[in-house]
Amino acid sequence: PEGGGGGQPPGPGDSATRRVEREYEQQWSAAAPDQALLPPSLEDGGDHHNADTKKVTFPSDEDIVSGAVEPKDPWRHAQNVTVDEILNAYRQGCQKLNCKPIAKVLKQIQELKDLTQRNECLDLKGEKLDYKACESLEEVLKRVQFKLVDLEQTNLDEDGASALFDMIEYYESATHLNISFNKHIGTRGWQAAAHMMRKTSSLQYLDARNSPLLDHSAPFVARALRISGSLVVLHLENAGLSGRPLMLLATALKMNMNLRELYLADNKLNGLQDSAQLGNLLKFNYNIQILDLRNNHILDTGLAYVCEGLKEQRKGLVTLVLWNNQLTHHGMGYLAAALPCTQSLETLNLGHNSIGNEGVHQLKDGLISNRSVLRLGLASTKLSCEGAVAVAEFIAESSRLLRLDLRENEVKTGGLMALSLALKVNTSLLRLDLDREPKKETVKSFIETQRGLLAEIQNGCKRNFILAKEKEETDQKMRQSASMAEIATEDGPPTEEEPSDPALQKAGLQNQGDGEVGDGQSEKSSLLSESSAGQSEDLVPPQRS
Repeated sequence: PEGGGGGQPPGPGDSATRRVEREYEQQWSAAAPDQALLPPSLEDGGDHHNADTKKVTFPSDEDIVSGAVEPKDPWRHAQNVTVDEILNAYRQGCQKLNCKPIAKVLKQIQELKDLTQRNECLDLKGEKLDYKACESLEEVLKRVQFKLVDLEQTNLDEDGASALFDMIEYYESATHLNISFNKHIGTRGWQAAAHMMRKTSSLQYLDARNSPLLDHSAPFVARALRISGSLVVLHLENAGLSGRPLMLLATALKMNMNLRELYLADNKLNGLQDSAQLGNLLKFNYNIQILDLRNNHILDTGLAYVCEGLKEQRKGLVTLVLWNNQLTHHGMGYLAAALPCTQSLETLNLGHNSIGNEGVHQLKDGLISNRSVLRLGLASTKLSCEGAVAVAEFIAESSRLLRLDLRENEVKTGGLMALSLALKVNTSLLRLDLDREPKKETVKSFIETQRGLLAEIQNGCKRNFILAKEKEETDQKMRQSASMAEIATEDGPPTEEEPSDPALQKAGLQNQGDGEVGDGQSEKSSLLSESSAGQSEDLVPPQRS
C-alpha cells in the first residue's frame, strides 16, 4: 500500500511500487531530524549581514508535520479470500502479463485447505521461471502465506529473482526458502535476497546450495548477516565462497546472535586464509551450534586455526563436521589439545580422513579429558586393530558416549576383541557402527571368531539400550510422582488419575533437558526413540542432490 488507506497491495508487474516504497522509506529515515525544525528565516537564506533584521521564528503546529506515512498492511484486502478468487486472480495476472499459468501452481492452489494460516509448501522446483512468470506469482503470494517456498532449479535470472525476493519480503511469504541450484541470480538478485534477509521477520531457513555467491554479491549478504535477523539455518554449500566471500561472511557472522546452523560444504575452503577466518569466527560467535565443513581442503594447517577457535567454545558449538578434509595424524594433536577446553561439542565427525592409528592414539587422551562428546565419527579413517584398541580404551573410560561410527576400517579379530571387552564395562554406548561382514584373515577360523565378536558388541549395545530405557521410565515415574505431590499440596486431594497418553509421555522424554547444552539426556532420549522405531540416524548430514 502506498501512503493512506484504501490502496490495494501492489498488483502484477508492480515490483516498481515495492522498490519505490523502499527508497521512500530510506529517504524518510535518512532525513536529518533537525532539518525539519529549522526556522524559516534561516532556511530561506535571509540577510545574514544585517544583525538588526535577524529574527527567530517557530512554525505553527500545523506546519511542523509536513506528511505522514501509514504503516504498510499488504494483507488488508486478502481477508476471507477463497480458492476460486485466488485461481481467478492468478489467471488474470498471467493474462495481463501475457504469460501462461503454471499448471503446477494451479494444481497446488486448488488443493489449498486452510487459508487463514500458513500452508505447507509452494513447490516450484524444476519449473523455468522467467521474469513474467515470477511477477504473476504475486497474485498468489499476496493472498496466501507458506511455510516453504521451493524455488530449487527454477532458472532464476536477476530480474525474476529480484521480483520474487521483494515479494517474499513484502508479504512475509515463507519461513523456509529454497533457492538452490540457481546459477544466474546475479548481483541484483543477491542484493534483493540480502534486503529480504534483513527486513523479513519470518524467514528462518535459507537454502542457497549450488547458487554462486561471488565477490561482487557477497558484500550485500554479509551486511544482512551482520544484523541479527530471524534467520536460524543457512545452507551455502558449493557457493564458491573461498577467499573474499568467506572473509566477508565470517566477519559479519561474528556479530550475528541468531544463526544456529551454518553449512559450508564443498566450497574448496583452504587451510590458510579460509581456515583462519573460520577460527576467528569460532572465537567470537558462541551461538552457532552446527558447523558443517565437509568436503573442503582444510588440511592439518587449517585444523590448527579451527582448533584455536574451538578452544574458546565453552558454550555454543554442538556439532562439528570435518568429513573429507585431507586431515592426517599430524592434525590430531591440535584437536586433542582443544577437546578438553570445549564444553558444548557433542558430535564430532572426522570420517573419510587419513587419520590412521597414530592419529587416534593422539586423539584418545583429548577425548578422555573431554566431558561433552556424545557422538564420534571415525568411518574410513585408515584404522586397523591397533587404532581400534585405542578407541576401545576411550570407550572403557567414557560414561557419556552414545554413538560411535567405525565403518570402512580394517578392524579385524584383535580390534573387535578390544571393543567387545570395552563394552563389558561401558554402560552409555547405544550404537556402535561396524562393517557387517567380517574382514579377511590369514587364519580361516578367525572369520567365525569375528562374527561372534560382532554379535557380542551388538548385544552390549542392546544391553545399554535396555538399561537406558529402564532409567528413562523410572525417572519419568519419579517426575510424575513429584508433580502429583505438588498438585495435592496446592489443590487438595487428587482426583482420579486420567489415562496416560503415550504420545505425551514420549514428548515429555524428548523435551527433558531441552536447552541444557551438555546434559546429554535429550540426546539419549532421541537415540532411544530412533532405535525403538528402527530408524537410522547418520552422523554426516545427508548429501542432497
